Amino acid sequence: MRTAVADLSDEDFQRPSGCTGWLVRDLVCHLVLDAQDVLITLVTPADTEPTVDAVTYWDLLAEPPTGEDPLDALIPRLAAAYGEPRWLKFHLDDVGSAAGRAAGLADPTLRVSTRDEVLTVGDYLHAYVLEWTLHHLDLIAHLPSAAEPPAETLAAARASLERIAGAPFPAALRDPDALLIGTGRRTPTAAEQAALGDLTARLQLLLG
Repeated sequence: MRTAVADLSDEDFQRPSGCTGWLVRDLVCHLVLDAQDVLITLVTPADTEPTVDAVTYWDLLAEPPTGEDPLDALIPRLAAAYGEPRWLKFHLDDVGSAAGRAAGLADPTLRVSTRDEVLTVGDYLHAYVLEWTLHHLDLIAHLPSAAEPPAETLAAARASLERIAGAPFPAALRDPDALLIGTGRRTPTAAEQAALGDLTARLQLLLG
C-alpha cells in the first residue's frame, strides 16, 4: 500500500477514489489515520475476554457511506491541509512503516481494545488486512495503470470476506472482482450475476 501511494503522481491525488465523496488524497489521509489507529490499538491492552474476532469485528451497514458522516466529512479538510501530495506520501510512509514494525513485533495472542471491543492482536490485524486490501482497490479504482494488491493479500482478504458472508464466492470470480462485488463497490456484470446466482444479494456486504 505504501509503495502504491509512493508511486502516485501529483495529478493522481486529485482523481476520485473508490470511496464515495473522497478523492485519492482524501483516501490517503484516511490511511494515515488507520495506521495511527493500529499503533494506538497495539499499545492498548485489555484484561477481559475477547468480545469479537476477525469476523464479528465488522459492522454490517444497511446503507453505503455517503461521505456526510462528521468524521468522513472531516477527512477532505485534513487532506487539503497537507497542501502538496509529497507531505501526505511522507506521513503515510512514516506512520505506516511504524505500524508495520509494531504489527510484526506484537504477540498475536495478546488482547487489545478498540472501538469499545476486545479482540486478540491476531484477529485485529487480520481485520486490517481486509480493510487495507479493500482500500488499495479503492485507491486504484480510477487509475487503470496502477498495480493491484499482491496476490496473497487479495486471497487472504477474499477468505476473510467469505467468512463474514458465511458463503464462498464462485471460483470463476477473480479475487479483486469478488472483493469489489462482495462489498457493494460495484455491480456485477451479467456473466458475474449468472455465476453468483442467488448469492448476489447475500454477498454485497457493506462493512463499517
